[in-house]
Amino acid sequence: MVKIQEISIVASFIGLWAHPYLPDQYELFFGFFLIFTFGLLHGANDLLIIHRFPSYNKKVWYRKLTIYVLSILSVAIFFYLFPAIGLLGFLAYSAYHFGEQHLQANCKEKGSIHPALLYFFYGMAVLILLFSHNDAAVKSIVYEITEKKINNLHATPLFFVFGGAFLSYFFYLHKWDANTLKQGLKELFFLGLLSVIFRASSLIWGFAIYFIFWHSIPSLFDQIVFLYGNARPKKILMYAKKAFPYWLVSVIGILVLHHYFADEKQLSSSFFCIIAAITFPHAFIMRKMFRSKT
Repeated sequence: MVKIQEISIVASFIGLWAHPYLPDQYELFFGFFLIFTFGLLHGANDLLIIHRFPSYNKKVWYRKLTIYVLSILSVAIFFYLFPAIGLLGFLAYSAYHFGEQHLQANCKEKGSIHPALLYFFYGMAVLILLFSHNDAAVKSIVYEITEKKINNLHATPLFFVFGGAFLSYFFYLHKWDANTLKQGLKELFFLGLLSVIFRASSLIWGFAIYFIFWHSIPSLFDQIVFLYGNARPKKILMYAKKAFPYWLVSVIGILVLHHYFADEKQLSSSFFCIIAAITFPHAFIMRKMFRSKT
């Protein structure tokens, strides 16, 4: 995991370095390209993950597949009919999912409410940090999705609320010692680094850097280890081959959803609506995967 964090840091600096040299349209293209390749790939293999659960039974496979597909369609329809509620739910659930991926390896109390709150506080701190540096773009997307105008996001005070809650809860849950202090300082460094990246980047580029290098790629490695026991190149290739059909179906599904639900919305806003539909079942399966390892 340490090596993955090192890769995330190096890749982030490369993305930060590339930002001034990329015209806006190219930056938007590369941002969506990363999200629809590595980002979508990390969530496209959920059905393969289900195969490895102790409760898996081939007799109920089609029922599970039906439930999975219907859950995506249901969330997409709900988001379309009730965009404001759907957006808030998406942000809250995404925050938990981001926090769980980042922190679960070092969290000991995995069966209680405490780690869930820690994950949520961390994820909200990261998302609000992103919003605080892209105020106008976020307001525009919120208006496109909900048709409600927001005059003030209050992002800066909200970041200190959730960031402070995260650090307080982090030290509350962990035994106070040198290792805890070191880990806490490391998390502060990561938040500072993300702040620099978000401040220097556009909304989509900043989100792509975090989503791919800090979330999706670490998640891919966790999934590969869960499925095959290690993340050596041969296992990575096996995972990619297995995941390709699911990824292709996911891309086609997203194009179909975009065609029917985008209407007059811009690509960025309809994109977040579609990602929300995929996130809910994916985060549930990842949560079950992490718990099955304990």
